[in-house]
Amino acid sequence: MNCKTNAIVSGVILSMFAHALPAQSTRAAVPTSASESPVTITVMDRLRTDATQWYSDPPYTDTYPYVEELLRFSVGQRVHRVDWLLEGSQNTVFNIPKSSVSPVTAQGQLGLGGTYYAANNNTLPVAASFRQGFVRYHGSGPDTSLRLGRFEFFEGQEMQPTNPAISWLQANRVSHRLIGNFGFSNGQRSFDGLDAHYGRTRWDLTAMAGRPTQGVFNMNANPELNVDVQYLAYSRSQAHARALWRVFALGYRDGRTGVAKTDNRSLAVRQTDHKNIRIGTYGADLIASVPTGASSLDILLWGVLQNGQWGVLRHRAGAAAAEAGLRFDHLSTAPWLRGGFFRSTGDGSPTDNQHNTFFQVLPTPRIFARFPFYNDMNRREEFIQLVDKPTSKLDLRSDLHFLQLTSAQDFWYQGGGAFDSKVFGYTGRPSGGYTSFATVFDVSSDMQLTRSVALNLYYAHSFGRSVVHTDFPSGAGANYGYLELIYRWNSKQHRTPGK
Repeated sequence: MNCKTNAIVSGVILSMFAHALPAQSTRAAVPTSASESPVTITVMDRLRTDATQWYSDPPYTDTYPYVEELLRFSVGQRVHRVDWLLEGSQNTVFNIPKSSVSPVTAQGQLGLGGTYYAANNNTLPVAASFRQGFVRYHGSGPDTSLRLGRFEFFEGQEMQPTNPAISWLQANRVSHRLIGNFGFSNGQRSFDGLDAHYGRTRWDLTAMAGRPTQGVFNMNANPELNVDVQYLAYSRSQAHARALWRVFALGYRDGRTGVAKTDNRSLAVRQTDHKNIRIGTYGADLIASVPTGASSLDILLWGVLQNGQWGVLRHRAGAAAAEAGLRFDHLSTAPWLRGGFFRSTGDGSPTDNQHNTFFQVLPTPRIFARFPFYNDMNRREEFIQLVDKPTSKLDLRSDLHFLQLTSAQDFWYQGGGAFDSKVFGYTGRPSGGYTSFATVFDVSSDMQLTRSVALNLYYAHSFGRSVVHTDFPSGAGANYGYLELIYRWNSKQHRTPGK
């Protein structure tokens, strides 16, 4: 382990003890009893100490720790067929170095600390935000509801599988890929609008229309953006809950015409393009888990096609994933070995009249890029992962990713969509005419210490290849790690029985 890696690990540990406070999850609880229930108060606090050693870019700061705290607090109630929820948050990031943003276009923001500084122009950004506020009516069916207001939305989670393998794959390998709350960031994302569910035990029809809020890396998550999203999905469980499939369509319009789009055209050309982005995304996915003797085999297929307008350009793109795994159920910890392939389209020419880069819309990219220096745009990937559960309260995971760009004429993309009225939400760095990108190894440990307290640890190393060397010739190795404490408190859990 080199000196920089030692500094990363030491920074994580020392900063955590220096700021040891309770922390939290990102979902607010809502009472679900069928009759009138007492008002429920929920408090969730998440404290994360991050340490970054970005690709070398002297004389700018590429090695630094910083601390994130996200406090969310809500009050909600269900009265017969209606439930309501009000939720606020306080979002704070401590100790961001000013010099973690390079003015050189190719280098740009040197890690997520640099992104936080660029979004807030402050080394200690803090803001209070209105996170959720909605009223929801429940129909007579088991899954029939209509919700109106400000809420979080996660595509791909329309049904709650009873099979634990399918449930894990849905949460970690399907949902959030196109629409999510960007829960890893401190500002996060909500939607103003409505959503409706109609279904039965084995199927669900979901519709949603809304506008995303500001947030994500901008600590002020209150304003609404001039961006529209519409979503429609049909999901169905098959074969004794051993398979779950979904078909869906997603409409997206970005009306922030004064913001330069991020694509492989020259900056001068992009700055003259003031047309809206209007994109349709049409896709399907399948998750299956089948017992095979003492083990179980899982298969995951996901794919989308896109068309529409990228400003003045015609947009045509797509992406696909294929994964499989084998879980050894007969062993005490049920280790799970998985692997897969992902490919999304990139743009092969910056001067024609067509945009072919797959557009990831409004995702939570960190779920699919746990060291978040890349996303699903213009990317090819092969990966293997090992998931293990030594005890009921401890989850271990390790991944190895082999990354390439699909098109050498396109960018290395990073980010997760619109989060501000002044910046596009995705950044792009030149590829240098290469496709060989990076190899990433990571390991994580998630431990539920008590009913209310969880402790999570993560570490990753990136071996940069030709693309990274092009933009960071002084050093193409990077490290990222964090120590995270999560605290949850719910008045329902602490209520005296019978009251």
